[in-house]
Amino acid sequence: MGNETPRGHQPVLLGILVEGGLAGVALLLGKLVSQPPLASIYWDKADLLVGIVSALPMLGAFWFFLRWPVGSLVELRRFLMEFVRPLFGRCTLLELSVISLLAGVGEEMLFRGVLQGALSRWFGPVVGLAVASIFFGLAHFMSPTYAVVASLMGAYLGGVWQSTDNLLTPIVTHAVYDFLALYWLLKSEEADRSGFHQ
Repeated sequence: MGNETPRGHQPVLLGILVEGGLAGVALLLGKLVSQPPLASIYWDKADLLVGIVSALPMLGAFWFFLRWPVGSLVELRRFLMEFVRPLFGRCTLLELSVISLLAGVGEEMLFRGVLQGALSRWFGPVVGLAVASIFFGLAHFMSPTYAVVASLMGAYLGGVWQSTDNLLTPIVTHAVYDFLALYWLLKSEEADRSGFHQ
């Protein structure tokens, strides 16, 4: 057996390293540009609820695009089924939860808490939202289509943050979306059907 990591745990360890690393980068970059990412996060039940509810439109879009992909979205669906699904296929619910939470915390601290916050302060909220969303898309570049979809998701998450001015809200939206989208992708019987049609 040796010291090898069980294959099913590799995505969790990778998620901890990458997303935890993003949180560290956010803290460092935030210090450099005087935009501490944790300055705009606080506990609020209403904002928590807004975060949960805000995940629903993203989940609806995800479900719709998997059922009826058109154009370049067909390739994106193939990527999810042939790469993402096998990568996370052996994860437990707890591991999916950890990965999703880390993604929500690390990515929102960096892209909303630092980048969007600093750019909005310097150039205004519209420019801050647009540029941070483009960077979010580029950070998720698996293909041009994936980058465009991620940029749109970044804009949505940025808008969620602007609506409450509480970083908790997009963190929750991001984490809930990631968890439920991954769970559906991995566990749904419909996801096993080649055409996603009943």
